[in-house]
Amino acid sequence: MNINDYISFAAANPVCYLATCDGDQPRVRTVLLFFADKTGFYFGTLSPKDLSKQLHHNPKVEVCFYNNPHDLAQAKQMRLTGTVEFVNDPEMIHRLHEARLYLDDISGYDLEPISEIFRVTAGDVHFWTLSDVMNEENVEHLVF
Repeated sequence: MNINDYISFAAANPVCYLATCDGDQPRVRTVLLFFADKTGFYFGTLSPKDLSKQLHHNPKVEVCFYNNPHDLAQAKQMRLTGTVEFVNDPEMIHRLHEARLYLDDISGYDLEPISEIFRVTAGDVHFWTLSDVMNEENVEHLVF
């Protein structure tokens, strides 16, 4: 496997689960991948949210992408473990905001001024399927 295999899987399955820590309490929530490329896996959040506060306090995360097939024999997940880096790029934040304007409509606020982008730029990533249930020590990992 190479990083492009993981980027493609994430792009095809952008709804994923992101785990953070709040003190010693794990917190998991569903998030939407903004995009992924060789520079990292990019996500958006809002600065007042607990997610943002947790990431600023402890940037270590794990993200799980899942293909959600109708046939569980085809189930596949991708686990991405790494450290978050915030991206201060006004053009990119504007692109994120434009892609998710529906959030302004739902919230009744212009969310661009409080939007943040974070990315996982380095870490460990691997696929896991049901055939790996008793073979986890042999699952191929990519450190990037």
